[in-house]
Amino acid sequence: MNYFLSRESRPIIKQLAVERTLCAFDFDGTLSPIVDHPDQAGMRNRTRDLLRRLAVLYPCIVVSGRGRADVLEKLGGATLARVLGNHGAESETSLVPRKRIDQWKAILESELHLLPGIWVEDKGFSLAVHFRQSIHKAESRRQILTATERLEHANVFGGKKVVNLVPIGAPHKGDALAAEQDRLKCTSVLYLGDDENDEDAFALDGNIVPVRIGRTRHSHARFFLRTQMEIDELLELLVRLREPIASV
Repeated sequence: MNYFLSRESRPIIKQLAVERTLCAFDFDGTLSPIVDHPDQAGMRNRTRDLLRRLAVLYPCIVVSGRGRADVLEKLGGATLARVLGNHGAESETSLVPRKRIDQWKAILESELHLLPGIWVEDKGFSLAVHFRQSIHKAESRRQILTATERLEHANVFGGKKVVNLVPIGAPHKGDALAAEQDRLKCTSVLYLGDDENDEDAFALDGNIVPVRIGRTRHSHARFFLRTQMEIDELLELLVRLREPIASV
């Protein structure tokens, strides 16, 4: 992985500024710092202001594991080309598979309710089983995964102190990103994420620049930022490079 704010990476960023580039973002851990509880998440004021400016200059989308309405509330009025929730499965017109989600939720809450520090978040199109507050995180994760083995038609994947469940066959972030690139007629894509559930987007074929928040050996992302705080520096750079072009 190459550091995306390095001098060596600057020509790539400059090229994105002159092309019709889709700027796509995860929310938690990318636009917003990771927090102890999902309800506490939010963008810094500077990030919010930069995102608003960026969205005037580039087509911008957010593809989040959160429910779409939840993301919209936390964007603080930024007008984006689209917001997709539930790992790419939820758009403005998606239908909710409630019967299956309700069955999963009932089973998981029955299996896990006595385990301290574990709770099930219902996001409409998916479930997230959080164990960040658990003292014994490795054991909690093992017990959650064991409980998910009883669930039918569930795609189970990890995250940061969370186990996610979506219906098998539901669009993932890579599917959503490819569809939005086509819809918005973008020649290139810049995608920023921070987690295992961003790997489908990082691995997308074509003219994509995948950037991960935090360096790791096991990722399809070719570039990284060192910390979530650096998202502001990148957004400011993208705005600064595009503004002279947009004014011509």
